[in-house]
Amino acid sequence: MKQNSITLATPDDWHLHLRDGKALANTVAHSARSFRRAMVMPNLSEPITDVDKALAYRQRICASLSSEQNFDPLMTVYLTDSISLDEIRRIKDCEFIHAIKYYPSGATTNSDSGVTHIDKVMPVLELMAELGIPLLIHGELTDNSVDIFDREALFIEQVLSPLVARLPHLKIVLEHITTSHAVDFVTNQGSQIAATITVHHLLYNRNHMLVGGIRPHLYCLPILKRNSHQQALLKAATSGNSKFFLGTDSAPHAKTAKENACGCAGTFSAPGAIELYAEVFDSLNALDKLEDFASHFGPDFYNLPRNTDQIQLQRQAWNMPNQYQLGDDVVIPIRANEAIQWRIIEATL
Repeated sequence: MKQNSITLATPDDWHLHLRDGKALANTVAHSARSFRRAMVMPNLSEPITDVDKALAYRQRICASLSSEQNFDPLMTVYLTDSISLDEIRRIKDCEFIHAIKYYPSGATTNSDSGVTHIDKVMPVLELMAELGIPLLIHGELTDNSVDIFDREALFIEQVLSPLVARLPHLKIVLEHITTSHAVDFVTNQGSQIAATITVHHLLYNRNHMLVGGIRPHLYCLPILKRNSHQQALLKAATSGNSKFFLGTDSAPHAKTAKENACGCAGTFSAPGAIELYAEVFDSLNALDKLEDFASHFGPDFYNLPRNTDQIQLQRQAWNMPNQYQLGDDVVIPIRANEAIQWRIIEATL
């Protein structure tokens, strides 16, 4: 008999984009409805490249919360070629900053200030390994000669594998993995290597994005891959392996920025993320694995306490709205105008 409700320790989102300015009034509320904490990405139009910028951004996020919302933004700092060792030590001493984010230059939205070559930041990475600061990696090669569908696999082969061999104690999260190559790599490493998996990479493959017409709101980076890679992600997420945990990579963009001749990358999943993860796990008869994936494995990796409050979900269909407000614009969510099979019915955040 199908299980019709499930109670989880309140989950956390270990990879989230909230944007800035007027958009925060909308984006923060969407995540706070179902997640207790979130690892907030630093790739704003003016990147969060030091402690002071991270703390100011955190203040803006917290100011967007209502008095009823209990949501803790965990801050990150953007790794650049020029970041100083002194700044790394300041990051270590700041209780609100939990990781440093590695964007290869040109890899995704607002990544132009990212790392141009790993050798330029090797002294920083060595210090991070010494201090125990986690490195969060957008794992793609950005050379224009590399096929976009091969960027993750080649990054693992040419950059990540040598890095892990050189700095075996560096804690690394390979973000939003999309390939069987990434699943195999993470599985075969020690406990210092983990990965986040998005709900859109579990739900969709490149056929969903391209067959019968281009669906721009499924365009993301790393891009959706073929079905065989999707199946590898599904197996990893529901395996009970503590190396894999929830990170939505929810990334809102205005409708006009997505629906144009050069649309930007990002899928907005925050309004229904935990419900969609429940749908995925339910479809694989793996609801018993959801709490570990969504609520336990992430904080364990980051040496943070597990949440003691709870949310309850029920098998009850509802329709995702066609759009949401995003500052002065609107954003189209994942599954717009479509049914989602699970609903949050109680939350004690």
